[in-house]
Amino acid sequence: MAPVSATPGRAEASTMARALREAVLAGIIAFGLFVLYVGLKTDQNISNELILVPRPGLLAIFVGLAMVARFLGVLYIQPAMKRRRDAKSAAADLELQPSYVKRNFSTIAIIALVLYPPLMVALFGTQGSLKWVDNFGIQILIYVMLAWGLNIVVGLAGLLDLGYVAFYAVGAYSYALLSTHLGLSFWVLLPMAGILAALWGMILGFPVLRLRGDYLAIVTLAFGEIIRLVLINWTEVTQGTFGISGIAKASIFGIYSFDVGAPNNFAKVFGLPMSAAYYKIFLFYVILALALLTAFVTIRLRRMPVGRAWEALREDEIACRSLGINTVTTKLTAFATGAMFGGFAGSFFAARQGFVSPESFVFLESAVILAIVVLGGMGSLVGIAVAAVVMVGGTEMLRELTFLKAIFGPDFTPELYRMLLFGLAMIVVMVLKPRGFVGSREPSAFLHARKSVSSSFTKEGHG
Repeated sequence: MAPVSATPGRAEASTMARALREAVLAGIIAFGLFVLYVGLKTDQNISNELILVPRPGLLAIFVGLAMVARFLGVLYIQPAMKRRRDAKSAAADLELQPSYVKRNFSTIAIIALVLYPPLMVALFGTQGSLKWVDNFGIQILIYVMLAWGLNIVVGLAGLLDLGYVAFYAVGAYSYALLSTHLGLSFWVLLPMAGILAALWGMILGFPVLRLRGDYLAIVTLAFGEIIRLVLINWTEVTQGTFGISGIAKASIFGIYSFDVGAPNNFAKVFGLPMSAAYYKIFLFYVILALALLTAFVTIRLRRMPVGRAWEALREDEIACRSLGINTVTTKLTAFATGAMFGGFAGSFFAARQGFVSPESFVFLESAVILAIVVLGGMGSLVGIAVAAVVMVGGTEMLRELTFLKAIFGPDFTPELYRMLLFGLAMIVVMVLKPRGFVGSREPSAFLHARKSVSSSFTKEGHG
């Protein structure tokens, strides 16, 4: 009996030793990564000379956090995840009834979003709700819509697009230029911006019909950079780096305006105090409607022959051709549809900001949108929405964490580390959930009953 009882003790000791070794290794790696970025700070002395200011305390905190996180991960988190996987495998053959929240998650989420602005107004007041409705609600929904549009190209059709921000820019500048020079309203320009972006999506699709994989990604990346450079250098039309300002605001179908001097101003008509919050609340519901439209169209298209053709193209293009599917039109429809929703989001962005410039459409935006699609689970609308809330909302929340100055010093600016935390979050999610937040998906075609396909049976990265 003694050897049997000694086995768990030896296993625990071995796990503890491995956790300590990996914690030390993680500390060494973290020290090498952060010694130049965190441990040293460039500054100017009284003689206006560039000097290096060491920050050993802050560097020690980063290294210590990496060691503690790795130690706890190896000692507790990894065994817990293994037990969870084993339990799920043991219960794989059981038909478990999903919970009420899981069955009605989409409905609950839509109701919560509809009630979000009134709740913020009730909690923080009309003017106090401005930050929560704009910086969190509208900002997150813009990225949700962009990610859902890119999901058609990447998640459903399997075409890696690194220049999606170009269609975002086409929509924004289409609205800005046509509104400024022709005086057209938001509701007229919104579909026009989508159509123009879809046209550019087809223009991009033709040269890349024979490309796939890394080569396709490089060409789409170049397309995004070409659009950005055109916006910078075509100063006669786009005003270059100065951008286009004074863009007209959206109105409630021309009935009520949000311009302060307009006789049909929304606040004046209803006898409300003047505040910019009313316009932001209106924009929140507009982008919510646009995002829901994107989701509805995506779901409907996926169940149609063109959606099944996209999925066939994603899985195997050669087999897709052998079945008689026209891959040319399949790719072009994917690029055009995804670009159209990017154009919708771009026109909304221009109406929201009242100003557009090339700096808003850099490659980093494409990378963030693609990261949201991958982290959420390619092909999964719910997973992508969750990833957008976590990533975009998390980075915005950093601006509110002023208490970190008491820990890291008065010179610590949390929002400057948002991309570092963004990258760390991506690494953690990819390690723990390699197929995204939502790894299972329902097939568009099924026999007798629709059942979710586990991530264990789907291709790596396709959710």
